[in-house]
Amino acid sequence: MIPFLKKNWSNILFFAFLALLIIPQTRMPIQVFVQRLISFSPSEKSETEREILQDYDWNLQQLNGEDVNFSQSKGKVAIVNFWATWCPPCVAEMPSFQKLYDTYGDKVDFYFVTSEKPEKIMSFMTKNSYSLPIFLQTYEAPKKLESSVLPTTYLISKTGEIIIGEEGAADWNSKKMRALLDQLLSK
Repeated sequence: MIPFLKKNWSNILFFAFLALLIIPQTRMPIQVFVQRLISFSPSEKSETEREILQDYDWNLQQLNGEDVNFSQSKGKVAIVNFWATWCPPCVAEMPSFQKLYDTYGDKVDFYFVTSEKPEKIMSFMTKNSYSLPIFLQTYEAPKKLESSVLPTTYLISKTGEIIIGEEGAADWNSKKMRALLDQLLSK
């Protein structure tokens, strides 16, 4: 038995890892861990690629049922993140967003937009001790903020320029991102 184990240890580990990926209870944490390992700072769009958001008319609903219109963020720096609790890359980037929100929550308008049921979202937020502002998408987003990929995050300047349009997980609490926010807030 021991010679067999010595000879095949890498195959055994590989199949054990595959088995863990098949089991739903272990698959999500593994995927989240891997996403965090490969997440880098989001990429700023070049000035020639940036679009200007003109249409801010977008009705959203807070978890408490209160209606909010995105137009309240016109003239402000805003971050809009489309996400879901079942999406490993979305879950992977949440801790970095929480740290960013803890620092910039009173200077930048944050929108974490989902289509999931409020009960599921509240349970997820409580379990992870997140205090991010969550909004339920009841109407379609403005055309320039539409995406079919989760997560997708937009950083919008005070003038409506879409500075970042990032699909997939990223490290939102990086020095590069903080410097960019400081720069946008000072303009």
